[in-house]
Amino acid sequence: MIRMIASDMDDTFLDGAHRVPAPNIAALERLHELGVLFVPCSGRPYPSIMGNLEDVDQRLLTGTYVISLNGGFINRYGQDEPLTSVTLDRSVAEELYRRGMDEHRIMHVYVPSGTIYTQGVRDAESSYLAGMRGVTALTGTERDLGFVGDEDVVKILYVDTDFDALQRLGERLRPDLDATRVAITYSARRYLEFVPAGMDKGVGVRRLAGMLGIDMDEVMSIGDSANDISMLDAAGIGVGVANVCEDTRAHCDAVTAATGEQGALAEILQRFIEPGYAHGQTKLGLPTT
Repeated sequence: MIRMIASDMDDTFLDGAHRVPAPNIAALERLHELGVLFVPCSGRPYPSIMGNLEDVDQRLLTGTYVISLNGGFINRYGQDEPLTSVTLDRSVAEELYRRGMDEHRIMHVYVPSGTIYTQGVRDAESSYLAGMRGVTALTGTERDLGFVGDEDVVKILYVDTDFDALQRLGERLRPDLDATRVAITYSARRYLEFVPAGMDKGVGVRRLAGMLGIDMDEVMSIGDSANDISMLDAAGIGVGVANVCEDTRAHCDAVTAATGEQGALAEILQRFIEPGYAHGQTKLGLPTT
């Protein structure tokens, strides 16, 4: 029986404007009644995720957790201080940023406080970022990461809406990277992500489940992109939404008919969660750690 659902946010749980579709709100209400823990799990920072959830009845999320920044950070919902944190080696981050500037690439730079610095963003990307909290546009003159001040860097993204070209770029760059310090993944069919080696959503989900005494067979993960693969593989059930990327589909135990935009959590609730309560059990006893 599923006790915890770890769900990606963008293009999975949220619509194109980074809002929670109405069917997903109704599904959260039912999950709350059943005592199934719903855990947002995103590549974005914790404050940005909280911004997307501020219109949701907080009663439905109180007592849960948020896994952010590709699994490197875990927060108790509503508490700013993370329980876990992982950052990039600064010299690696500087090299990736410098290379991006030399090649005139659109970039995002993520720091632990939640700010997302953007470099070279153009119209289409500006529209995509419009519903996200904590985005700060750079001037284009910054030649190093001095703009982050004393903060560490969690990850750097290169942006290209030509996803095939972006994947070719990632494979071209991979041999130049120290695999003991940095890893590559992809998200939203527009982002090439450089993250700390060993940091992924699967690690974050496993870590939280262990903290709460939940077996991974009792965990469901939901996603749509390559950076969700590790948590889809780790969970007892890995579910892709209808708009799942082809390279991720093979890692899904099932794929919904509904897209993230349409509120796929409602379908997942009916297909996979409700049947577990068909014999009269109405609520799970969740851990209180």
